[in-house]
Amino acid sequence: MNQFSSQEANGTSVQELEFLVRAALFKPANQLVGVLLQQAAERIDKSYHPKPGEHYKGRHGLHIQCLFGFFEISRDYYYHEGKRQGHYPADDALGVEGSATPALARWMCLVGADEPGYERAAGHLKQVGGTEVSGRQIQRMVQRVGGDAQAWQEREAQPGHCEAATMYVSGDGTGVRMRKEELEGRRGKQPDGSANTRQAYLGCVFTQHRRDERGHPVRDWESTTYVSSFGAIDEFGPCLRQEAIRRGMGKVQQTVLLIDGASGLEKMGQINFKDAIQIVDFYHALEHAGKVVDALLGKEHPERKTHQSRWAKRLLKNGVEKLIAEAREQCVGKSNAQAVEKELGYFLNNISRMQYGTFRKRGFFIGSGVVEAGCKTIIGSRCKQSGMFWSELGAEKILALRCIGSSRRLGALWKYRLNNHAARNDALPLAA
Repeated sequence: MNQFSSQEANGTSVQELEFLVRAALFKPANQLVGVLLQQAAERIDKSYHPKPGEHYKGRHGLHIQCLFGFFEISRDYYYHEGKRQGHYPADDALGVEGSATPALARWMCLVGADEPGYERAAGHLKQVGGTEVSGRQIQRMVQRVGGDAQAWQEREAQPGHCEAATMYVSGDGTGVRMRKEELEGRRGKQPDGSANTRQAYLGCVFTQHRRDERGHPVRDWESTTYVSSFGAIDEFGPCLRQEAIRRGMGKVQQTVLLIDGASGLEKMGQINFKDAIQIVDFYHALEHAGKVVDALLGKEHPERKTHQSRWAKRLLKNGVEKLIAEAREQCVGKSNAQAVEKELGYFLNNISRMQYGTFRKRGFFIGSGVVEAGCKTIIGSRCKQSGMFWSELGAEKILALRCIGSSRRLGALWKYRLNNHAARNDALPLAA
């Protein structure tokens, strides 16, 4: 080692040395895991009581991959004639996922959901973890676990506890490009009226305890959790409500629904969050203010920015109704009156939800930036890369895993999954 240190101590050789040491350590670690799981399988098989209708069919081998390599275990096999279904008690008790240990399965799902492509995920796993699996294996594991992840995030909520004064609920949608067969008969925004995307909804819940020294609201650290859905808005709404209940909506002093001005989201809020204060995202309001100004003055008018800035200041002082009246006065008898009235519709429909001066005095957020950022990071960075075309089920499973990961709940998901596997060995299923 002294000779290596003096003659070959450069970055390349040190890196190679570390990789060799890792490979050397993996061999005994792999053997140890194999021995421990074989011992556990034997204890499980010895204590297992077959369910009615199950018949013992001998012992079968299984080639398993773990974080450190491959090994084989032998375990008992039972077959239920009536159900035409086989059962390996040890596999369920150990949480084996196909031919992968639960630790490897969890790691595969993590990189498969995070990396923009399954082959890239396989390369990442090999480089960082020293574990060799194919992109196709990772894809199959994501598909295997992702369906349960979607069901888990849609599960009925147990009311949670929340000490925050204010809880925010927000939702938004974004298009995800789909394969042609997924879009047959769907109307969209392409020139021929067809669609090339499906709407993916993202919802988030976060809390606020305090304001900063300037009176601005401060979002609680790591308080944001997410849910996703490719269902219709009337399916997404109850899912988002369940998440708010899970987070303790029933205990907070005030719930605030932060959304854009779309009528579908407004109705969703009225149905699922009827006691919440609804606030239309201020920055969406500014966009529409720009459209009103364009209709009044034209896009190239030299005072366009000045007028839009004036709208912003007046909106922040509860001036939406006066702005509507002034805009109407400015176009009386002019050819642009109809165009102005059309753009004013956004404000006419949302007057009560645009009282930004009041909302700010109460210390509320008035922007939906949290969910919009989530649409970019959770949905966009994984599902909207160049050349990607998804099946709905494939995208749904990926997004479920990403939402759960971004909500810091992967540990809870895998605990739930392992408990469900183990429960298959009970003669009488466990109560929920």
